Amino acid sequence: MSVLIFAEHNGEQLHQNTLHAVYAAQKLGEVHVLVAGSNVQNISEQASKIKGVSKVLHADAPHYTECLAEEIAPLMVSLAEHYTHIGAAASAVGKNIMPRVAALLDCPQISDLTEILDNQTFIRPIYAGNVFTTVQSNAKKLVLTFRTSTFGAAELGNQAAEIVSVAATPAQNLSRFVSRELTQSDRPELTQARVVVSGGRALGSAEQFNAVLTPLADVLGAAIGASRAAVDAEYAPNDSQVGQTGKIVAPELYIAVGISGAIQHVAGMQDSKTIVAINKDPDAQIFNIADYGIVGDLFEVVPQLVDALKLKQA
Repeated sequence: MSVLIFAEHNGEQLHQNTLHAVYAAQKLGEVHVLVAGSNVQNISEQASKIKGVSKVLHADAPHYTECLAEEIAPLMVSLAEHYTHIGAAASAVGKNIMPRVAALLDCPQISDLTEILDNQTFIRPIYAGNVFTTVQSNAKKLVLTFRTSTFGAAELGNQAAEIVSVAATPAQNLSRFVSRELTQSDRPELTQARVVVSGGRALGSAEQFNAVLTPLADVLGAAIGASRAAVDAEYAPNDSQVGQTGKIVAPELYIAVGISGAIQHVAGMQDSKTIVAINKDPDAQIFNIADYGIVGDLFEVVPQLVDALKLKQA
C-alpha cells in the first residue's frame, strides 16, 4: 500500500506539520510527498530528505503559488489512482484541501486522526475531545487528516529520496489570492512551542493579560495562548486561541492562568505532557486534568512564580 501526503510550505520552508503527517503515514505504507508551488524546487529537496519518504512528486505552476485549495485538490485527484490513502496534517490548510479531494474522488474522509490501528481502522476525537471513537472503513481509497499534536515528527536525514516532476492540472480560476497578514513575533509558534502560557477571562483586561503573562512567558521562553473567552473579550488576538475552535497544542509544559477549564478549551490542550493550573476557584474544572494546581489569586501567584524562576536562573 502507498500513501500520498500533501506538503505544507510557505514557498521558502517546509512546514513542521508535514513532518508530523509523514510520521503518521508511515504506519500505512510507502510514503510519497506532493510538493506543489511555483519555483519550489528547494522545498522538494527539503521534503526528499525526510526519513520515511521514498518519493517526492514535484508540481510547478504559477497557479499553485498560494496553494489555494481549489487548485491543489484537482492536482491531488489526478495523482490519486496509485494510492490507497491520501492525507495531510489537520491544519487550516489540510482541512481546506482534503474535503475537496474526498468529494472529487467520491470516497470517505476520516478527519483529525489521533491514532492508527491498521490501514482501515483509526481513532479520532468527537464531542470536543470528550470521547474518542474507533472508525473503520472498507473503502478502497481513504482521505485522511492527522492531528499533528498526537504524532511525532519525522526526522530529516542526509540521503535524498527520488524527486519526480508531475504534470500540473489546468488552472481552475475558482478563487484568487487577495492578501495575507501574518503576526510577527519573536516567540515560538504556538503549535510548535515546548512551553505555552495561556490566560483566561479572569485576567480582566488586555493590559493585565499582557502585564501578567508576558514576564512569565519571557522567563520560560514560552508562547502565549488564550482561552476563547479571553479572545472574545479582546484580551488577546484570535490566532492565540487554544481550544476546539482554536489551535490544538501539545507542549511539554502548559500553564493555564485564570482558565476555568471548559471542555472546548481542554480539547485543544489536553495532550500536553505536563499541565499546571493557577486559579482562585478550588472547584474549577481545569484542576481535573492538571498535573499540578495552585489555588490562589493569579495576580499574586504569577509574579511570585516569575521571581522564583528568575532567582533559579540567576
